[in-house]
Amino acid sequence: MKKIGLTTTVPLEVLMAAGYEPFDLNNLFVTAENHLHYIDIAEQDGFPKSMCAWIKGIYGACIEHDVKEIIAVMEGDCSNTKVLNDILKSKGVLLHPFSFPHSHLIEDLDKEMKRFMKYFDVSDEEVEGVRKQLNRIRKKVKRIDDLSYKKDVVSGFENHLLQLCMSDLDGNPLEYEKLLDDKLLDIESRNPIVKKLRLGYIGVPPMTGDLFDFVETLDSKFMYSEVQREFSFPRFEMATNITEQYYDYTYPYDFDYRIKEIQRQVDLRELDGIIHYTQAFCHKAAEHILLKDQLNIPILNIEGDKLNVLDARTKLRLEAFLDMLSDMKVVTK
Repeated sequence: MKKIGLTTTVPLEVLMAAGYEPFDLNNLFVTAENHLHYIDIAEQDGFPKSMCAWIKGIYGACIEHDVKEIIAVMEGDCSNTKVLNDILKSKGVLLHPFSFPHSHLIEDLDKEMKRFMKYFDVSDEEVEGVRKQLNRIRKKVKRIDDLSYKKDVVSGFENHLLQLCMSDLDGNPLEYEKLLDDKLLDIESRNPIVKKLRLGYIGVPPMTGDLFDFVETLDSKFMYSEVQREFSFPRFEMATNITEQYYDYTYPYDFDYRIKEIQRQVDLRELDGIIHYTQAFCHKAAEHILLKDQLNIPILNIEGDKLNVLDARTKLRLEAFLDMLSDMKVVTK
C-alpha cells in the first residue's frame, strides 16, 4: 500500500479507497524521540527562527523520512502551509491538492470533493464504503469522549491522544479499532476519579503533551479538547454523505462557525474554565481576543514554541489561573 503524508485532516476515505495509507506528519514530528532534530533540519535549510515550529517540524520530518507524496491543503489550513507546500514541491515531493473552500458553502465543498474523488479515480460507492468502516471506529472514540465528561473515568491525556490519532487512525484502521476495543473494556471497568475543576482545551493540539497530566496534579481535568475532538468527526451520524461530514468539520472554517460548537460544549460539559493554547509565530494567536469577547467563561492563553514540555513560567501561570478558578467555585457555591 502506498503511503501519503498529511499536514492536516483531509478526507481519509478518498485516499484509503484509492489504495493509500495516510499518515499524519504532525504526529510523526511531535512523537519523535528527538523532535528538535526535525526543526534543526528546517532551520539549516533556511527556515527562519521566527516561524512556527510545527511547520519546520513537518518539513524536517518529510526530508528525514524521504516522504514522496503529500496532500497539499490549499484552503482551510495554516497560513504558512502554502509556502511549505511550495518548498516541498521544489524538493521533489509530489503534491496532491485539496481545499476546504473559504466560502463554507456546501455546494462548493461538494464540487471540491467530487474533483478530489475524480483525481484519485474512486467512486462515491467506494468512498462511502470506507466512510462506513471509519465511522464505526469514530463511534468508539465518541463513546470514550462521552465517558470522559459524564463518568470521570478517562484522563484528559487519554482522551486527547485517542482523538488526535483519528487524523490518520495511527496508520492502521483495523489495529486502531482493536486498540479502542481494548481501551473501552478497561475504561468501562474503572471507578471515577473526580477532580474539583472541569477544564476545556481549545486551539491546535499542543507541542507540550505533559499539559494534560500537569493540570491533574492541581485537582483539575480536561473534559474537552476542541480540535482533537473535531479530528474524530463527533457529529458523523448527522451526515448522509462524505460532503456533509466534512462540511460539518469546524477547524478549517470561519471563527463564528467554530465558536458556536465551542460554546455548546462549554455548556454541555459544565466547564469551569478554558486553556487556550497557541503556537508561537502563528496568526491564530490573535483569536484569543475574539474568544475572550465571545465566551462567557474564564480563559487563560498559553503559548508553546519548540519545547515538548511545559516551562516553569507556564506552570506558574497555570497554577495561578487554576487557583483563581478554585476560589471562584467556592464563592459561587
